[in-house]
Amino acid sequence: MTEASESQSSRFSDDYIAENPQKSLEELTKALEEKSDDAEYYSQRAYAHILLQNYSDAVLDAKRSLELQPNNANAFLRKGEAEFHLKNYSTAQETFKQGQTLNSSVSSFSSWIKECQEKLNGSSCPEQTCTNQTKNTKYRHDWYQTESQVIVTVMIKNVQKEDVHIQFAERQLTLNVNLPSGENYNLTLFLFHSIVPEQSTFKVLSTKIEIKMKKTEAIRWDKLEGQAEQQLKHFTPETFHKYPSSSHYTKNWDKLVVDIKEEEKNEKLEGDAALNHLFQQIYSDGNDEVKRAMNKSFMESGGTVLSTNWADVGKRKVDVSPPDDMEYKKF
Repeated sequence: MTEASESQSSRFSDDYIAENPQKSLEELTKALEEKSDDAEYYSQRAYAHILLQNYSDAVLDAKRSLELQPNNANAFLRKGEAEFHLKNYSTAQETFKQGQTLNSSVSSFSSWIKECQEKLNGSSCPEQTCTNQTKNTKYRHDWYQTESQVIVTVMIKNVQKEDVHIQFAERQLTLNVNLPSGENYNLTLFLFHSIVPEQSTFKVLSTKIEIKMKKTEAIRWDKLEGQAEQQLKHFTPETFHKYPSSSHYTKNWDKLVVDIKEEEKNEKLEGDAALNHLFQQIYSDGNDEVKRAMNKSFMESGGTVLSTNWADVGKRKVDVSPPDDMEYKKF
């Protein structure tokens, strides 16, 4: 991929389109006038159409994307969503299954297939003749993760930030939304691993609620909810962004963690290493005020001051204070 095409793909990301679907639709239409054989542009314009509830147009764009790139799993996802909203549940389900065959790691395919099946099981009328059955259905949510965060998106449109109430706990997420219809929507998730509540945030967009939860450790979550197993999978440069292997080889991570901790405990540190270890221990054992004081003093002083006294540094800016025999330079 060229640098220009990478820039364009970044420009028309899902988040960008979700922020302003109408503007994105116009920009993608203009981009397609200049490059009419770009499968990704058609796929992303289909997403804009879906957000604007132009479902028939979304189907046409997704089909065009698949004509240009038959193995585009994302285009199958767009086509399936549009067909679902048109109440073509059988067609939608088959489309999602085709996309899942191409990329089984996209968890939303499974949830969409399940929703299609529920619609088909609960409906005896032909496709495109049923009345609106979605009024009281559960809003769909999905998730993905980075090395440091777990991101949950809840697909609720047109809600105001003041109507969204979220509580973060170490192993639980609770969402309460006052809907424009006057109804109330609640979602409670019992998380697979622990999070840092005070470093977790959320954002209300026009088409969804985006929740970002800070991981306590850089480990890969196998699931969003449930009881965590003892065997933890850590992100490393070699494994980050790679999908699980089919290999049956396993490692005793519990024993490895114990061995590493024992080695660290027995290791004799000297000089700067010993001092850094001491600071790490103070930070680890400190309360929230100690940690805030250390972070604030270190950042504001350019790394020349490290204080644990929040009562002192919390009410002033910490000045740069290098050792007497050194000169501080800002690069």
